[in-house]
Amino acid sequence: MSSKAVVFAYHNVGVRCLQVLLARGVDVALVVTHQDNPNENIWFGSVAAVAAEHGIPVITPDDPADPALAAQIAAVAPDFIFSFYYRHMIPVPVLELARHGAFNMHGSLLPKYRGRVPVNWAVLKGETETGATLHEMALKPDAGAIIDQTSVPILPDDTAGEVFEKVTVAAEQTLWRCLPGLLAGTAPRHANNLAEGSYFGGRKPEDGRIDWTKPAAEVYNLIRAVAPPYPGAFTDTAGRRWVVTRARPSRGSPPAGLPCGLQVVDNALLGVCGDGNALVIHELMLDGAVVTPAQFSQLNH
Repeated sequence: MSSKAVVFAYHNVGVRCLQVLLARGVDVALVVTHQDNPNENIWFGSVAAVAAEHGIPVITPDDPADPALAAQIAAVAPDFIFSFYYRHMIPVPVLELARHGAFNMHGSLLPKYRGRVPVNWAVLKGETETGATLHEMALKPDAGAIIDQTSVPILPDDTAGEVFEKVTVAAEQTLWRCLPGLLAGTAPRHANNLAEGSYFGGRKPEDGRIDWTKPAAEVYNLIRAVAPPYPGAFTDTAGRRWVVTRARPSRGSPPAGLPCGLQVVDNALLGVCGDGNALVIHELMLDGAVVTPAQFSQLNH
């Protein structure tokens, strides 16, 4: 007899992990997901669409603490509850409705980068690897025992979007590998030593503002961390908002005496930083259109 599960899921990790459960023969009796926000750039797959293709009931409650949701899950009597990139904390009384445990897939190598948008934070902080971790859910976010995890490299020029694609595959591999043991009740639990990592909060578009007085490496990491499909790193000058979507550290030093910020040198766009180094700006956007160095010079005066 197959195990029965209720799945809270969203985004690409939600899509792929739901498909893993189905491929492993899990009876997914209910999917809980989010309504897409019309103000958000929806660049990722639809959990609701996958569930619909498989004839699985889908609900989109505004509040996971709603007693009606708990009653609906209790009626299912699940063996397991899974959370795959669902955006809300699931209350402990709901988690306790799963007879054999409740598990979450997190986009970092726990205990590092607990909390929100872990992939973006890992790129912002200049990490060279991250990954995906399946862990038990507890009262505190990303704090339960670790079941399994898979690491992926962060290359020097990777954007957060590119890393997220790797983390999605790592999540799929992790769940595929550990699910048989989890269903059989034989999967080991590993300590999630919170003292060895840190908690990070969410990020807002305003957090993409570039401080050109920072060292070039920090500015470069910010640009990579919020590059499309995320809102992008930006700078305001001449009454306009310029979005830096692609850049790379310059191999040489900029001419002496250039102030920090966007500059045109030899028909090339540079971002001059506070440590005297510069970034070569490969793509600069204004109002959604690419701007050439000549256009920038013209508009910036």
